[in-house]
Amino acid sequence: MNILEFITALTPILSVFIFLVVLRMPATKAMPISFLATALLALFIWKIPIVQVLAASIEGIIVAISILWIVFGAILLLNTLSKSGALDSIRNGFSKISNDRRVQLIIIAWLFGSFIEGAAGFGTPAAIGAPLLVALGFPPLAAVSLALIADSSSVSFGAVGTPMIVGVKQGLNEGSSLAGIVQSGIGDQSINDYLQEVASTAVFIDLFIGTFIPVIIVCMLTRFFGENRSWKEGLQIFPFAVFAGLSFTVPAFLVATLLGPEFPSIIGGLVGLAIVVPAAKKGFLLPKETWDFAPNAQTPIDIDVSNQKIMPLWLAWLPYMIVAILLVLTRIDVLPLKGLLQSVEVGWGSILGTKISTFFQPLYLPGSIFVVVIIITIFLHRMNRAKVIETITTSSKTMVGSVIALGTAVPMVRIFINSGVNDTGLMSMPMELATYVSNAVGDNWPMVAPFIGALGSFISGSATFSSMMFSLFQFSVADQIGVNHQVILALQVLGANSGNMICVLNVVAAASVVNLVGKEGTIIRMTLIPMIFYATLAGIIGFLLL
Repeated sequence: MNILEFITALTPILSVFIFLVVLRMPATKAMPISFLATALLALFIWKIPIVQVLAASIEGIIVAISILWIVFGAILLLNTLSKSGALDSIRNGFSKISNDRRVQLIIIAWLFGSFIEGAAGFGTPAAIGAPLLVALGFPPLAAVSLALIADSSSVSFGAVGTPMIVGVKQGLNEGSSLAGIVQSGIGDQSINDYLQEVASTAVFIDLFIGTFIPVIIVCMLTRFFGENRSWKEGLQIFPFAVFAGLSFTVPAFLVATLLGPEFPSIIGGLVGLAIVVPAAKKGFLLPKETWDFAPNAQTPIDIDVSNQKIMPLWLAWLPYMIVAILLVLTRIDVLPLKGLLQSVEVGWGSILGTKISTFFQPLYLPGSIFVVVIIITIFLHRMNRAKVIETITTSSKTMVGSVIALGTAVPMVRIFINSGVNDTGLMSMPMELATYVSNAVGDNWPMVAPFIGALGSFISGSATFSSMMFSLFQFSVADQIGVNHQVILALQVLGANSGNMICVLNVVAAASVVNLVGKEGTIIRMTLIPMIFYATLAGIIGFLLL
């Protein structure tokens, strides 16, 4: 790569960082500018045929529609529960577990979020957890940022193991079969057994990282959103936070080692909730003084959470429970629901005659499950017609910014990923960047491997896509420098987890749900340091294991 080509490859990353993070432009302006810059440089510097750029852009629009459907469903569910009075009952219910905001954050963002990640993935935990935190009185910026940070360790096994059994597995293929270097490297071992070992290694490393994520989020809560701006107030709950961390990571490690990559996050989240909620009610490991925001410090989102209608707690929680149950039932292979819902596809094959194709199953997306639950909720909570119409109208207006931001961010990402078809003889932009870095660092690759995974998630918007993009590359580098490729792949997976915290698509989607469109750069600044900590610590532990 010459200097212009290097700058072109970096454009999607640099433009997002400069416009969103440095200049603090809203995503509704930053992402269209970034898309245009990426498309023009792809055409004239990377020399990608115009039909390839157009096809990649169309693919991005189709993918964006699928993401927007999830976001709209989450917003609509939130507003439905707000108008029905359920959120008031839920808020009061959490107060009975503990009035301590640190405890509420751990239970919702870390444990409940991990369960939802395991069941659905694809940004759903932040889309559900952030508005629930806001309804409890958390500032929207705190709710979104901390929910994104908490949605990290569980990402390895999100959507019933998709990042592993689809992302890594497909990423190790060349065409429809395993790459020759991979087949040679794993020998007679089956790919499924190999993936289980990679999964076990990833969670083993994460025992020393993910366990401390609850500590990080409560310390950030008290430091950046507390009246005293104190780290100490977060550290006061250190024993309980580590206890909550272990309540997820240990069961997840056991499940990954004994059963495989499908259910560590689901079972880890459920076991964690079963352990931590009763412990919190009894005050186990909790300081005597509870912590709360300063009076009148909460900044409510623009939804009605003041409905005083009395509703039984079980009835208020029932929609969320139905969501969780349906997500699990529709993700289990042995049940007929998954195949039935996936049988309906929307998309475009060989777009504009290129090799780019994209399809999604609208009925299988969490957005459709949200809509089903919303319809059930309308009857369960006996909402009248006026409230239903008001809910739909409010939710639709909220989506405008998201449509602009995601409608240009995803096409930009797809141009970046599909840039391997060009007249310069270069590989795709992400592969050229990864190769450049690998040549520069050599034997220190274990320290860098997680950041490659993070780069993939940041750009593609998905830990699954990150591993599909870079798993074979990571395996090849491990082979070249003569280190255990199983550990390097585990670092790729963990890096993809960390990238999930700053992933533009997740940030935009989560911000949309709590009406923070325009604050995406601020959110990324909040999540960037924890992301670097997570990836760096993974690299250090991986380096020591080799």
